[in-house]
Amino acid sequence: MQMSNLLDKHFRLSDAQKAALHKIGIRTVRDLLYHLPARYDVAGGEAQIAGLVSGQEATLIGTLEKLEAKKGWKSRIPQTQGYLQDATGKIKLRWFNQPYIAKMYADGTLVRAVGKVTGSEGKLYLANPQLQKISATELPETFSENASTPSDLFAVYPESRGVTSLWFRSAIKKILTPELVVEDPIPKQILKKYNLPTLQTALVWAHTPQTTKDAEAARKRFAFEEVFLIQLERGRERAEQSREKSFSINPPRQDIDAFMQDFPFEATAAQKRAVDAILKDLYSGRPMSRLLEGDVGSGKTAVAATAAYATVHTRPAEQTFGTLQVAYMAPTEILAKQHFESFIKYFEHFPINIGLITGSGCYKFPSKVKRGASTAISRAQLLKWVAQGEIPVVIGTHALIEKAVHFKHLALVVIDEQHRFGTNQRKKLARKESRLPHLLSMTATPIPRTLALTLYGDLDLTLLDEMPPGRKRIITELVRPSEREKAYAKMHEQLADGRQAYVICPRIDEPDPDKAFALMAKSVKAEAKRLKEKIFPDYTIDILHSKMKPAEKDAVMQKFANHEIDILVATSVVEVGVNVPNATMIFIEGAERFGLSQLHQLRGRVVRSNHQAYCFVCPESRGEQTLARLKALIDAKNGFELAEKDLLQRGPGQLSGAKQWGISDVGMEALKNLKLVEAARTEALEIVTKDPNLLAHTLLQHALFARQGAMHFE
Repeated sequence: MQMSNLLDKHFRLSDAQKAALHKIGIRTVRDLLYHLPARYDVAGGEAQIAGLVSGQEATLIGTLEKLEAKKGWKSRIPQTQGYLQDATGKIKLRWFNQPYIAKMYADGTLVRAVGKVTGSEGKLYLANPQLQKISATELPETFSENASTPSDLFAVYPESRGVTSLWFRSAIKKILTPELVVEDPIPKQILKKYNLPTLQTALVWAHTPQTTKDAEAARKRFAFEEVFLIQLERGRERAEQSREKSFSINPPRQDIDAFMQDFPFEATAAQKRAVDAILKDLYSGRPMSRLLEGDVGSGKTAVAATAAYATVHTRPAEQTFGTLQVAYMAPTEILAKQHFESFIKYFEHFPINIGLITGSGCYKFPSKVKRGASTAISRAQLLKWVAQGEIPVVIGTHALIEKAVHFKHLALVVIDEQHRFGTNQRKKLARKESRLPHLLSMTATPIPRTLALTLYGDLDLTLLDEMPPGRKRIITELVRPSEREKAYAKMHEQLADGRQAYVICPRIDEPDPDKAFALMAKSVKAEAKRLKEKIFPDYTIDILHSKMKPAEKDAVMQKFANHEIDILVATSVVEVGVNVPNATMIFIEGAERFGLSQLHQLRGRVVRSNHQAYCFVCPESRGEQTLARLKALIDAKNGFELAEKDLLQRGPGQLSGAKQWGISDVGMEALKNLKLVEAARTEALEIVTKDPNLLAHTLLQHALFARQGAMHFE
């Protein structure tokens, strides 16, 4: 049996099972074996049927009788029913939505059953028990009430409707046989160096562990493997990029200094370090791939403008006229317009043509009609000038990578909040060039060091860890129910001074009280109505949420930016949004429902000017753990420190975007372990340096191919 074999070859799967397995990305034997347990249930000592009581978690040993598939009399839910008999009596077994179990066990099969005793006296049954076939030799010597056997671990898997943990255990048991050919992609010397089990051993320990220590060792191995393969991918991408040619950009340093001196603020030491690193990359002639990470308001746009200035003040090779070009891509239309206006201010005394391309229209600065202003022009005209190289700086949304957009000498690409912008996308932007443009990617999302090392291993990381001078530290207050009026009074003061405020809610609509699992939290629509009627009747209030159309969202944000709205009640959709310097307050309802990094991002909405800013954090829960977590938001010095705490505090897989990153829960656990990440990175880079095409590591080639296929599928 090969790891690459399709499951259909070894199992008779129903259509429902196929759909369920495909839904969670399982098609091959390898996929199934790498579907690791989420946890392990521990079965205690065996009990006897005669002594069972309702509500008890029981482990029983007995023989199965009369298993059959049925449908519930009223509910019509498919289920399996049967009986388990031991020397003291008989108890009914019931599995809901699992009719196939009836075909898996013959009458008289000896099993260990683990489950919860349910029902009333005289009508007890074992609900959805986990079964394990055993032999007569495994029976306890005595069957008294005090008899017990060593604890067993039952693997509990992430499930999908149609495939349960019981199915996974049964299927994996059939696969983990001597006939299975297991080839370990990780070299033996690496396994030995870090005391990691082989793949074959790790698979056995992960799915059928004898002890929790075995299970932990297996998870550590799979965590290392996942980070190691990601690092190999990133290392190969980086090696490929380093072989490409790019533009050598080397403007006079005094010109750069003059440009930075014209900033409306004094550049911080962090900004100067970032500019130096970028200029060094631009001069090298190899494609720059750099991630610029800084808190909201730390001055990333100013650094990007300086890089753009250096680029457009360099002539194309073998030309005495014209300039190199810059493409600046923003995630939303309103942000693209904001960056367009920022660049106009930065280049006010160094006049160049700047273009804006969005889905709703195109603009050019400067206008021939009105000095110091921009003007709307036709899309065709702007694209013509861009293709001719007459517009050096072009700002836009993803409209920039449409087929109709052609650059003449594209030398620098700046990407806002999109880090996985790879070589192929850059080549797509620079179709006519034989050289790859430089890439400067920017983010305001604080990224833990382990995450940055893992996910962005092909990018050089530059931190802006200082705020511009004069910027006041935001005052963050934890608001208890008795302190709401005090917080609202502070907001009244600020609003009276002409400032604006955000109010953030976890929900859009009011929860349905009849739904048992509905999120009982404040909603945007109801809270906006309450605030208007009872708290802020004299001010203009509007709402913003993810169900609105993009044009509607942009219109509301533009009105807020123009101060046509005093209070914006929104969901976390404003987490990465437009710059509104006049907004100095944010009130976050149900704060415990957001991660620390997300709270920090939301708080960053009001750190946009030298006015004193306020963040009011209002949790619904009063638990000690909740309050301790929110206290970290108040105490942390910056977003980087907070991101590290967030990674340590939150469960694996819960961090925002984990699915997007293509990282499993086991991989997310690994990101809490800096030593493991650094070890995997060191070993991967050493292999890539010596063998960039992995010619001597065919098993690693296959593993990377399998991983890329899985990520493409998702």
